[in-house]
Amino acid sequence: MANKNEEIEEEIEQADELIDPPEIDSKYRMIILAAQRSKQLQRGANSRTDIDIRKSKPTRVAMKELSEKRVNFEILEPIK
Repeated sequence: MANKNEEIEEEIEQADELIDPPEIDSKYRMIILAAQRSKQLQRGANSRTDIDIRKSKPTRVAMKELSEKRVNFEILEPIK
């Protein structure tokens, strides 16, 4: 059991190092990203910030994660 916990901790550390999101260029993109992340949190995703998810709404947690750049995302070009 301890071996599995060590593997999970290593994966978390590696995931933290890989987060390098682009700048959020508009308030509309921020709203869309926060809504998507909020859905993930509601479905059981772990919070990546120090805010207590039991006392805060998922949207507030998602907004804080995005402002702290703890959520990775890509901005895709539209298909022409």
